[in-house]
Amino acid sequence: MDTAERHVSREPQSSAVISSTPTAPPPADSARFMLFVVAIAALGGLLFGYDTGIISSALLDISAEFGLGTFGKQLVTSAILVGGIVGALGSGPISDRFGRRRTVLAVAILFVVGAIGTAVAPDAASLVITRFVLGLAVGAVTQILPVYIAEVAPAERRGSLVVLFQLMIAGGQLVSYLVGYGIQGHWRWMFALAVIPGAVLFAGMLRLPESPRWLVSQGRQDEARGVLARIRGDHATAAREVTEIESVHQEARGSWADLRRRWVRPALTAAVGISVLCQLTGINAVIYYAPTILTDSGFGKSASILATIGVGVVLVAMTVVGTFMVDRVGRRRLLLLFIPASVVALVVLGAAFLGGDPTGGERWVVVAAMLAYIAFNGGSLSVVIWLLNSEVIPLAVRGKGTGLASVSMWTSDLLVSLTALSLIGAIGASGTFWLYGAVSVFAFFFVLRCVPETKGRTLEEIENSLHDGTFQPHAARRTVGQ
Repeated sequence: MDTAERHVSREPQSSAVISSTPTAPPPADSARFMLFVVAIAALGGLLFGYDTGIISSALLDISAEFGLGTFGKQLVTSAILVGGIVGALGSGPISDRFGRRRTVLAVAILFVVGAIGTAVAPDAASLVITRFVLGLAVGAVTQILPVYIAEVAPAERRGSLVVLFQLMIAGGQLVSYLVGYGIQGHWRWMFALAVIPGAVLFAGMLRLPESPRWLVSQGRQDEARGVLARIRGDHATAAREVTEIESVHQEARGSWADLRRRWVRPALTAAVGISVLCQLTGINAVIYYAPTILTDSGFGKSASILATIGVGVVLVAMTVVGTFMVDRVGRRRLLLLFIPASVVALVVLGAAFLGGDPTGGERWVVVAAMLAYIAFNGGSLSVVIWLLNSEVIPLAVRGKGTGLASVSMWTSDLLVSLTALSLIGAIGASGTFWLYGAVSVFAFFFVLRCVPETKGRTLEEIENSLHDGTFQPHAARRTVGQ
């Protein structure tokens, strides 16, 4: 280990210290508190989903009011993604320094400010700026909240609890579609409604504890034991968990240079790879532009938005399925099962556009294939992305590593949103969807080669596998250099 690195004190705690801790709550109370913690934290996912999804419906009215062409539409849509890149990159070091809880409180305020700004924007330029500000908050929650949930959740339930964040994202997108359909023609109100969950997130986070693993990283073991005792309902379990965290955690706070260490690279490759491929397979091209694609295919405005609600319903339903499957089937196996099915759906979707704009029954083939694609992509890559990122990055560099993975996701999302309509114009809808299908094939083999199974393993066990060289699938145990 480098001499410049700082170490966390390992002095054993006396039994007197442990016994003087207040009595832990009964298991039923601690379970309810655990669900409350996760539910409030996952509310950030609702804001993420709503703020990114509402543009799908609002864009039709914004384009008419501000006279936007193809580039203007893509710019307004993508502004939040540029902010997301900056927010994800900056929030990691901030949450490592000041804590997950305080960082989320600041982000909740930013959500409220951004929602108000977008609702009152007088022109397209102002809308781009305020959507960028909103993106700072959206990007930050994608880095912080999955990590926070993973760091407080027990190993056996971590998968389903972290995936609740993705479920809230899908739920937020569905709510945005319903709002867009219900108040067509009032895009400012569509944006303003995001103030409500932003305020609830702030109020809820005031009642939540700090991440116990972050507390250990700061040398605050007694506080970490207290938080874990409240969540687990048992002081002995809390003490053992803190000891396990300490046994793995050596550095108080890792540097950006530590991400380049040989033993960390497999985790960073898996996290960044899944983050990029989740977007380059095209799911947000459908989520952001479904009404536009369907309108251009001959559907009416109301019918297009109504069909988009179907996209939201399917995404929520498959996220629920994924929530149950990640801790039963496993993260890796879920990806390997569902990605090939999404490839088939993209092939069919592209084929429906081969003769030009679909007509008659072909339009419903487009809708069916689009929904099937959302089901299998949204039920696999979109479910696993936040979970995997929060699990595999070592604690000392977790904020920076997950921040880098989030930046990779936002950058890829930006690329897709800036090029989707232009690609359709250049190579046609068939070529565009088949391109996403080719990327999905690559994603399958990437998972096969680089993504391990993390089901049922503690975060410390996963980190130990990085040290002993058994992290990657089928890897033989070996000594990995620092």
